Amino acid sequence: MKFSLSRQDLANLLTRLQSVIGQKSTLPILSNILVEAKGNEVILTATDLTVGMRGICSAKVTEEGATTLPARRLTQLVKELTTPQIEIQSGSDQVTQIIANRSRFRLNGLSPEEFPALPNLSEALRCSISQEDLKCSLQRTAFTVSREGVQYVLTGVLLKVASGMATFVGTDGKRLSKAHAKIEAKDPIEGNYILPIKAVEELVRNLEDEGEATLYLLPDRVAVDSSSILVVSKLLDGEFPDYQRVIPNSSALHLELHREELTTLLRQVSLFTSDSSQPVRFTFADNELSLSANAMDIGEGKVSMPVNYQGEKLDIAFNPNYFLDILRHCDKETVSLDVTDAFNPGIIVDKESGESITTEEDLFVLMPMRIE
Repeated sequence: MKFSLSRQDLANLLTRLQSVIGQKSTLPILSNILVEAKGNEVILTATDLTVGMRGICSAKVTEEGATTLPARRLTQLVKELTTPQIEIQSGSDQVTQIIANRSRFRLNGLSPEEFPALPNLSEALRCSISQEDLKCSLQRTAFTVSREGVQYVLTGVLLKVASGMATFVGTDGKRLSKAHAKIEAKDPIEGNYILPIKAVEELVRNLEDEGEATLYLLPDRVAVDSSSILVVSKLLDGEFPDYQRVIPNSSALHLELHREELTTLLRQVSLFTSDSSQPVRFTFADNELSLSANAMDIGEGKVSMPVNYQGEKLDIAFNPNYFLDILRHCDKETVSLDVTDAFNPGIIVDKESGESITTEEDLFVLMPMRIE
């Protein structure tokens, strides 16, 4: 195998693949990256057996072939080099020579035959989806995924495909987020797939803000092929809970709140909570929303903002950190808040219109906390 290519292009691609390298694996081959030279390009592949990634660099290939090289050491070396072009050549002994002007380096690799192959996607159901929509939907649902692993299926994001729409859901039992993105497919596609959070994070990191991606769906795997990189992931086994039961069908109170003002006030009053389990009280009275919190070892904070509300006084408490997380994933000037009472979940939607909230749009659900 022998080829030359841009050092910067290689460094950028190696950096993108680093996060799926098996750092603590008992299999030495998972610490390596597969390097294949074909035609006029070099293909790099990395995997930890759960998530695999493949990227392509343009190159001048004079001899096709393949090898595997220690990923982190190769990445560090390529970053340290200063020449614009480098040459790489490897023989049957799996010793690879890296040439940068007068500098010569030799890296010992392993046989490419030992490297786990990524799945064949030829039999997969496939559809196209906007990279921007996919990235946004995953960002809006990943932060509510359970990190404790109490319920295994809740450590991933649900992907539900039906009727030309991809629905994404994340929940940890205390909060829930739901987002949608349109898909295009030659044939109707339906199915539920639970993506592990690591795969979701890799997709968010690598998807672009423009262009289309191809989504491949297999019974045990999902793959996303964007313009620059392929991400393949195993799926989590199990049945995702019926999330629709958590979303209230109606509410007693519908309000539109200025997002930045609410964020600022909620940050201020949350300073008067002693730990992450202490709530902030939301009190709705005539034309006013008051936020309050107090802790014996800290003190008391109370702030208020004008709202378009008329009616009886209503108190409900929320975890301020969870609420702030939701507001950070909104980008409109206002958010809609639907609540019924102190015991039922609140629904937050990133929208500016005065329309009532429906269960068919992107939304966040937040469970209330007990009021002391």
